[in-house]
Amino acid sequence: MQRLTILVTSILILYTSIVFGQARTDDFLRKLFATNQNVVFQEVLRHPETYRLQIIYTQINRDKQNNPTFTNYYFRVDSTEYFNPASTVKLPLALLSLEKLNNLDIPQVTKYTPMQFDSAYSKQTKHWKDTTAQNGFPSLAHLIKKAFLVSENDPYSRMYEFVGQQAINRALHDRGYLDTRITHRFVRMTPDENRHTNPVRFISEDGRVLYTQPAAYNPDPFDFRRTDKLGKGFYRNDSLIHEPFDFTGRNKLPLESLHQILKSVMFPASVPAKQRFNLTADDYRFLYQYLSQYPGETNYPKYDARQYYDSYVKFFFLDSLHHQMPAGVRVFNKVGWAYGFLTDASYVADFTSKVEFMLSATIYVNRDGILNDNKYEFEEVGQPFLYQLGQTIYQYELKRKRPYKPDLSRFQVQYEKRVDDNRPVVKDVDN
Repeated sequence: MQRLTILVTSILILYTSIVFGQARTDDFLRKLFATNQNVVFQEVLRHPETYRLQIIYTQINRDKQNNPTFTNYYFRVDSTEYFNPASTVKLPLALLSLEKLNNLDIPQVTKYTPMQFDSAYSKQTKHWKDTTAQNGFPSLAHLIKKAFLVSENDPYSRMYEFVGQQAINRALHDRGYLDTRITHRFVRMTPDENRHTNPVRFISEDGRVLYTQPAAYNPDPFDFRRTDKLGKGFYRNDSLIHEPFDFTGRNKLPLESLHQILKSVMFPASVPAKQRFNLTADDYRFLYQYLSQYPGETNYPKYDARQYYDSYVKFFFLDSLHHQMPAGVRVFNKVGWAYGFLTDASYVADFTSKVEFMLSATIYVNRDGILNDNKYEFEEVGQPFLYQLGQTIYQYELKRKRPYKPDLSRFQVQYEKRVDDNRPVVKDVDN
C-alpha cells in the first residue's frame, strides 16, 4: 500500500510537471503591455527570463444575476520555475488557522480568544503576551491582522505552530496544490526543528484554560527531487560563499496556486468544493476587512501611518512619489518580498467606477547575482515595474466595456477609524 501511494504521488507530480512545466504566455498580454512605454516596464518585459517574471491577469464579467465568470491571461507562468514566496505564504496559513479553529468546534474558543504558545523543543519560544493587542494577549484574529496589515513575520510563525507542518502540507496537497510546500517558520531553525511545533493553549481573559494542544511532530517526507538553486553566490555569517543559493528545502508556492487560493477566498463558489476552506460568514468578513484595510486606519496594532502608508503592501498601486490609493479603490491582497523576489496576489475593486479584476505577479531583481547581501533593486526596478503593471491593467479595466456592471456590495467593509489617543505608534516591525 505504501509503495502504491508513492507511485501515485510520483505520477501526479510528473503529470503536474508535464502540464505546467512549460511557460504559458498569451498574445493579449503582449499587446496590452506594449501600450505602456515606461522605460523600466519595457526593460523588464524585454528580459523576462532574467527577471524570472510571471504574471496572471483575470478578467471578471458578471451576468444579469451578478454571477461572475473568469478569463485568465498568462505571461511566462510556469509552476516549475522557482520563486521565493516570502510572506505570501501568510495567506494560506491564515486560512488554515481559521479552518482548524472551526473544525475544533469549541463554542468558547474563537479567533478572538486569547491564546498562548509554550516551548517544548530546541529553538522554540514562548508567546504569552502581546502589548499591541487591546486585551494584551495574542489571538488568532490579532495574528492575522498583523500578518496582513504590514506583513509582520512572527504571526506567520505562530500560525505555522498552531496548524502544524504536517497538517499544513496535507491540507494544501488535498486541495490539489501538489507543487506547494511549507517547510519552515520565519526564524533560523534546522529542518528537524521546523518539524516540531509548540504546545498551544486557549485561555479566557481571567486565565482559565479552555483548550490545550500538545506539541506536534511531522514524520511525513518532503519530495526534494527537483532542485531549486539560484544566483552565483550568497552570504552566510558575513562570509561570501561562491556557489548558488539552494532553495530546494525552502517554502514553495507557485503563482497559479497563490492566485487560486486568493480566488477561493474572494469567490469561494467559483472554485471546486475541495479547494474551499471551512470558513464562517464572519471569517470572510474579517478576511475582507484586513486584506484591504490600511495600517493607518487600524487601532490595534497602532502602526505608524507615515511609515506604513496606505499603499505600503499594495504593490500594484505603490507609486514612489504618492502613497495614497485612488478614491473608491480597495485592494484585497497579500504581498511578499525576500531574496530579490517581489510578489503580489490581488483582487482589485473600484467601488466608484464599478471595476474589478484579479492580478498576480512575481519578479526577481538581483543584478549582482549575490543573495543575502541586501543589494536588491526593489525600489529601482521591482516596485516601479509592479506599479506600472498594476496601472496598465487598471487603466485598461476602467475603459473596458462590460455586459453588466458588477454589484460589489459583498466586498464593501466597514473599516476602522483611527482613534486619537496617547498610545505610542508601532514602528520598524520585522517583516
